[in-house]
Amino acid sequence: MTTPLHQRTVVADTHNDLLMAVSARPAGQWASFFRERWLPQLIEGGVGLQVLPVFIDDQYRPEGALRQTLRMIECAHVIAEGNADRVRICLTGADIDRALDDGLIALVIAMESMPGIDADVELVSTVHRLGVRIASIAHWGRTPLADGSGEDSTGSGLTSAGVAALREMERLGIVFDISHLGASGVAHVLELAAKPVMATHSSARALRDHHRNLTDEQLRGVAATGGVVCVNFFAPFLTDRPEEARLDHLLDHIEHVTDVAGIDHVGLGPDFIREVMDDLTPPCCEGLNARGVDPKTSVPGLEGPAGLPMVTEGLLRRGLPEKDVAKIVGGNVHRFLGERLA
Repeated sequence: MTTPLHQRTVVADTHNDLLMAVSARPAGQWASFFRERWLPQLIEGGVGLQVLPVFIDDQYRPEGALRQTLRMIECAHVIAEGNADRVRICLTGADIDRALDDGLIALVIAMESMPGIDADVELVSTVHRLGVRIASIAHWGRTPLADGSGEDSTGSGLTSAGVAALREMERLGIVFDISHLGASGVAHVLELAAKPVMATHSSARALRDHHRNLTDEQLRGVAATGGVVCVNFFAPFLTDRPEEARLDHLLDHIEHVTDVAGIDHVGLGPDFIREVMDDLTPPCCEGLNARGVDPKTSVPGLEGPAGLPMVTEGLLRRGLPEKDVAKIVGGNVHRFLGERLA
């Protein structure tokens, strides 16, 4: 049963790849499929603020990346237009507040890795015009902008185009997302950043030594910018025995990030891969197993957004004050985006 706190607080999810699943359907079904398949889960999970990342499968790269990027952004707009009684795309913090006041789920469009843009940094302005307000510049491997965490051994920072992209994002008001960025790239961003950055879906490396997780130094670095680290729920990033992952593993990561970064700098970035994989046609992320992670492995009960009340309940059971739990499950992200999306 959902706790009263979960019902009355803003719950924010900064990484749900549901656009992948919805956009795989014919365009005429986008709005209805979202309403039938995903909206009930968001409502059951109490989600008030949902970030929608645009992630481009390898099958579209490089030639079709920009076309698929535009298609997925259009999908987000069609979802909102076809479900205007329940959701709204938000471009500013004021938009988010108005949506929440109207009883709607606030949707924020993000980009993951920017493969459709690559070194053509002038296109950052184009996607901003289309509604993108959060973006990262790498995924697992190398891009023209930076190396992803799977290439940590290269020790490389941002390319000149990557630096230009960071500056353009800051100028436009697009939040820079360090999740997936290689360690040297994260250090480079934290050195250069003139505005607060965020990690939309990253867990604690001190608890699970995986390159996708952030070290304590990186956690403190994001917090020092005024940013937020949103903890990833994906079982292989929580424990080295993902088949045994339980809620407590996730809560351990949340508490660790809270202890290191501070209570005002932690949020939730679930990354519900299993739920998306179950929905997706054709199958996504085929290379994940080769990278040592199984996209079907999840914390029991947290396969999708309907399970989010478990997190609130678990944190309360651990004795965290209600005001701190409210910050973790959405208050911090709500405040952060309200300030950054002016």
